[in-house]
Amino acid sequence: MNLTVERLPIPPIEETDLEIVERKGLGHPDTICDMVLDRVSVELSKEYLKRFGTVLHHNTDKSLLVAGEVETKFGGGRVKRPMLLVFGDRATTRVGEEEVDVEKIAVGAAKEWFRENLRFVDPDRHVRYQVELKPGSAALVDIFKRKKKGGFLGANDTSAAVGYAPLSRTEKLVLELERHLNSREFKKSFPESGEDVKVMGVRRKNRISLTVAMAFVDRFVKSEQDYFRKKEEILEEMRNFLSAYGFEKVELTLNALDARGRGVDGAYLTVLGTSADGGDSGEVGRGNRPNGVIPLNRPISSEAAAGKNPVSHIGKIYNLFSHRLANVIYQKVDGLREVYVWLVSQIGRPINEPSLLLVKAISDRRGFEKEVRREVAEEFSRLGEFCEALIRGEIPPC
Repeated sequence: MNLTVERLPIPPIEETDLEIVERKGLGHPDTICDMVLDRVSVELSKEYLKRFGTVLHHNTDKSLLVAGEVETKFGGGRVKRPMLLVFGDRATTRVGEEEVDVEKIAVGAAKEWFRENLRFVDPDRHVRYQVELKPGSAALVDIFKRKKKGGFLGANDTSAAVGYAPLSRTEKLVLELERHLNSREFKKSFPESGEDVKVMGVRRKNRISLTVAMAFVDRFVKSEQDYFRKKEEILEEMRNFLSAYGFEKVELTLNALDARGRGVDGAYLTVLGTSADGGDSGEVGRGNRPNGVIPLNRPISSEAAAGKNPVSHIGKIYNLFSHRLANVIYQKVDGLREVYVWLVSQIGRPINEPSLLLVKAISDRRGFEKEVRREVAEEFSRLGEFCEALIRGEIPPC
């Protein structure tokens, strides 16, 4: 394996003066696209395995969620025009004389995801579907027909990915705050809070400023006065949650565009709990990185992991595996403060044989290279198990 291990002579992110981290929550239009199209890949993989004994060529990683049109109103508005979800890219639709109903699988996977995750979106009434999944190019499809080397297919692309560990305190806070706001317990206490939550965190030394956007569900808001009362209750609950993170000062803003005295126009209201119902469209790849945040101070991969096939597409496998590798190295090699892992593929080369693997670690000690090499070799011996977990949908793409 072409592995290079280096000591990185920079301070850990925690010791820098400025850090910027964002997370787009469960109901954000970009996250919806990522999660739905990844579910499509999982369901296609299951169908291919059941019928043909192997995962066939597919990449369902191009998608557009076109915002609908709604009339928001205190006490409950209405949907005037449903959202449109466009599924794009490639999938195997025929094997010999057998056809695979890709459109049915894709739409069924999307509807299932909406039912499980967005309380007020009726996938039959509030979303239209347009499936543009076409057969793949001959060269990429042929990768799946070639003899596997050591049980692994060749990479479908010459590409690169990077992962790191551990998450900083700011990254953890931003990630965990969104998850808390979208937890079942929080929704039970604050049913007016929609799933479309976005958190932007800016840390200056030991002080942090958080701007949270949260779509309120209009049926639970009686008036402008009621909106601002509920908003203050949610702010108070968030302040209590954030107190455990130990920052010297926390500045918290919720729905910064709000303006008293402007009625519906001065409040962040939605009918369905997501801005996609009438305000904002979404795409795959514009949201969270594979570790769940958008870390603007870190090296990040340009490709999205969502929707790509889990057996040959480096954009999925290496994107997620680089973070797995970094975490394992950080946890098992003593004295490392931060770990960064770069993986580079060459098209056609088996995915377990990267053309380049670079590990850089921030550490006060030297001589850790042999330990890093041992952990890398151990994890690559489990790459097949990792891909099987991707096939089953056990590792989220963002």
